[in-house]
Amino acid sequence: MILSFRIISITASGICFVLACLWMLVPQFILWVWQIDSPEPALVVARRGAALFLGIGVLLFLARNAETSPARRAIATGLAISCSTLAALGIFEFATKNAGIGIWLAITVELALAIAFLSVRHADGVRQKS
Repeated sequence: MILSFRIISITASGICFVLACLWMLVPQFILWVWQIDSPEPALVVARRGAALFLGIGVLLFLARNAETSPARRAIATGLAISCSTLAALGIFEFATKNAGIGIWLAITVELALAIAFLSVRHADGVRQKS
């Protein structure tokens, strides 16, 4: 079953909005889940990263009704790459003992989103060739 770009975009934008709020307002919570110390410099970086999640969430929400196009494929490709990279970094941090078992929640969501965006990108490519 291939999910629609609309459903994936709405879901991913919701995740981004929740993460933006958490990273902005209580960054210690996510660091606690990941079993990472939260010195003040890490909290500064975390709060600044919240702005990126907010922007990505807005982009995805506003693009949710986009028709198959090069721009939509670019969005799907970019998000698939970002999510795959985040998942790989999470696995690396877990393997090097810089993060605890809680990081696997993030890794799982990131991989699921990467696969979802890749499936939409693939389906768009098949539609464009038809």
